[in-house]
Amino acid sequence: QVQVAESGGGLVQAGGSLTLSCTVSGSFSSITVMGWHRQAPGNAREMVATHHSSGSTNYSDSVKGRFTISRDNAKNTLSLQMNNLKPEDTALYYCHAWVVPNARASFPKGYWGQGTQVTVSA
Repeated sequence: QVQVAESGGGLVQAGGSLTLSCTVSGSFSSITVMGWHRQAPGNAREMVATHHSSGSTNYSDSVKGRFTISRDNAKNTLSLQMNNLKPEDTALYYCHAWVVPNARASFPKGYWGQGTQVTVSA
């Protein structure tokens, strides 16, 4: 069983900073891609940033230059440093991980956390 848990959300004023954390636990062989996604009320869930186990990262245009994703492969953790936050960043932020269950598995399986709320006031 694999669990994904986020923490670090909260209420912050525009221009402020927050750091989100995600931990993947349970029994598995490895994790390929980890990422942060968000969903605001009435909107579809969207990708914020992703981090491949190779070290490559990808950001949505809306957060480039303001958010930084980082990962500790040994601890199976993922972080998102969010600076210069804007009211439009307000959303429920989810952590997602593509997990390889064992060494014989051909494909990874995706797991979502429950989400952590980020609210940015004007």
